[in-house]
Amino acid sequence: MKNLRHLDQAALRTLMDQLSEKPFKAAQIHDWLWKKNISSIEEMSNLSKALREKLMTEYDLFKLKIDHSQYSEDTTIKNRFVLHDKHFVEGVLIPTPERMTACISSQVGCSLSCKFCATGYMDRVRNLEFDEIVDQVMHLNEQAEKHYQRHLSNIVFMGMGEPLLNYSNVLKAIERITAEDGLFMSPSRITVSTAGIAKMIRKLGDDQVRFNLALSLHAANDKKRDEIMPINESNSLKVLIEALNYFYKATKNPITFEYILFANFNDGIEDADELIKICRQVPSKVNIIEYNPIEFASFAKPDEEKTNAFMKYLELNRVNARLRRSRGKDIDAACGQLANVNHQTSGLK
Repeated sequence: MKNLRHLDQAALRTLMDQLSEKPFKAAQIHDWLWKKNISSIEEMSNLSKALREKLMTEYDLFKLKIDHSQYSEDTTIKNRFVLHDKHFVEGVLIPTPERMTACISSQVGCSLSCKFCATGYMDRVRNLEFDEIVDQVMHLNEQAEKHYQRHLSNIVFMGMGEPLLNYSNVLKAIERITAEDGLFMSPSRITVSTAGIAKMIRKLGDDQVRFNLALSLHAANDKKRDEIMPINESNSLKVLIEALNYFYKATKNPITFEYILFANFNDGIEDADELIKICRQVPSKVNIIEYNPIEFASFAKPDEEKTNAFMKYLELNRVNARLRRSRGKDIDAACGQLANVNHQTSGLK
C-alpha cells in the first residue's frame, strides 16, 4: 500500500486523470487530508463510493495514533504514539499561562548517544515521515482544545531524535504546519533544536528558513562537551560557532543555546565564563535547564544556591538568560526523559 498523503495536489491530479476522474476531485481529496484531518479514505463523503474503493485498493493514510496518555500533576500531558509499523515515539503537551507548547519527535530513537538523554540510550530505528510529524502536532492541538480550550501557540522539535538528521521531513512538516490549509502557524512560533550538525545548520541558512534554531550546548568547552555529547568530536565548538554565525547572517534569527546544569560538572563560575565567551561570539540567548534524572545516567542536579549563583553571574555579564523549570517530571515527560519505556504509571489514561 502507498501513502495517499505523500501525493501533493499535482500528483493527486495526475492520479485522478489515471482513474478517469474529474481534476477537481484532487482538491477535494487534499482538503480531506489536510484541512479536515480525517483518519481514513472511507470518510471522504463527497467522493463517490466507487472512487473511494479504487483509492483503498492501493492507498492508505498510515495515520499515527495515540497509544497511551499520561497526565502530570502540573497539567503536562505525555503521549506515546504508535506508528503504522508498530514503532513508538513520544510527544508532550506543555500548558503554561502564557503558552501552549507541543514538544514533538522527529525520529524513532536516536543515533547521537548523548549521555544525559534517555533517547540517546536507544537505537535509531528510522526517521519519521513528514505526515507522522504533522500527526503529532494535530493530536496535541486537539488535546489542547479538549482539556484547556486553547490552540497550540508554540511547537518545539525537542522530543525524540535529531531533527537535522531528518532534514527533508522536518522541513516538509513545518511547511505543512504553517500552510494556510494546515494550522497556519507562524514559523516564528516553531523552534528546531539540534545537538549540533554544522553542515546542516549551514544548510538551514542556505534554505533561509524562518523558524527558530536552538543548539543543545550543555558544555562550553570541547573537552567537557566531548564527554557528554559524542557528536562534538566531529562538530567542535569552533566549527559550530562558524555555522551558527553563517545561519544568523542568512536568516537574521538569533540562536538559543540550551544549557542543562549538571552538579560539579558544568555549573561553576569558570563554566559560566566559558558560556559567556560563546554568547559573545554569536547573537544569542540562553535557556538554563534543570537536569531531569534518568535511570541510565549518574548526573545530578545542582542545589538552588549554585543554580542561582550561576544565573546571577550570567546576568552580571549581560547575558540574556532565563532558567527553564522542568514540567512533567512525575511522568518522565521532562527534557531528556523521553524513551517509550515508562508508560505504566498511575497517571496513565
